[in-house]
Amino acid sequence: MPPYKTVYRFADYAPPLDRIIQQLKFNQKLHYARLLGSLMATDIRARGLDLPDALLPVPLHSQRLKQRGFNQAVEIARILAKSLGLPLDIHSCNRIRPTPEQSGLAAKQRKTNIKGAFQVQGAIKGKHIAIVDDVMTTGSTVNELTRILKNHGAQRVDVWVCARANL
Repeated sequence: MPPYKTVYRFADYAPPLDRIIQQLKFNQKLHYARLLGSLMATDIRARGLDLPDALLPVPLHSQRLKQRGFNQAVEIARILAKSLGLPLDIHSCNRIRPTPEQSGLAAKQRKTNIKGAFQVQGAIKGKHIAIVDDVMTTGSTVNELTRILKNHGAQRVDVWVCARANL
């Protein structure tokens, strides 16, 4: 049983969405973050999802952030927060350990790779948090992040992703 309460996914990780996410993530096409965030916000409103107290984008390690120049989860969450009138929390959690890209690893390696990678330093006790990310594959990243958020008192954690990979 996963530690988070629910997963919202806008769509499957399949054409053309997979290509849009890859262009955003690896080719700095930041306008795609605005598109994805807007589409997700419209869909979330239409579905009447239970809105959280705050959106928390999956943090990147400072080395990866420096390489990429931006965090795609933050860019998507920024649009979601503005569109849905929710606080954006980019300070309560950080990635303290650099890890290889999850996309190149097998499921078992992903779980080991991400273990102990996050640290919470903000006030999240009693809050309903929605983790925001671009793609969910095995769930290793959101499982680990949820675990640490709950260990620090988060009352409820949901996961909001643009796309979910079909394994």
